[in-house]
Amino acid sequence: MFNAEVFGASALAFLVAFVLAGLFTVAFKLIYQLVTPYKESELIRQGNSAAAVVLGGALLGYVLPLASALANTSHVIEFAAWATLAGVIQIVTFTVVRMLVVRDMAARIERGEMAPALYLLSISLAVGVLNAACMTY
Repeated sequence: MFNAEVFGASALAFLVAFVLAGLFTVAFKLIYQLVTPYKESELIRQGNSAAAVVLGGALLGYVLPLASALANTSHVIEFAAWATLAGVIQIVTFTVVRMLVVRDMAARIERGEMAPALYLLSISLAVGVLNAACMTY
């Protein structure tokens, strides 16, 4: 039987969680774009698929642990802490790959090369999945 009161409370909790997760995702995207040595938005507008793949991978790698945090926390502050940690981990991952593994990553992304973009996408997703799993440990 439908209980409007229970639904109302659940819908409000959903709305708060969704908006908060959306705000954290937008904040992560903006910070990530500040950290990268190239301008993703400009490159994507120019049709650079490599930039789109890298940014998309970073976003997916971020929202995986964000979803895990939403599912496994019951307090806004705890969720915010996990969301912040997930963002830091993704940014550190990008920095490590760019500085130690594929040193000419920025130039190659700017040229639209897909190999380093797909590699970074894979790393971002792998780190995101591990990050999400570790939040439930």
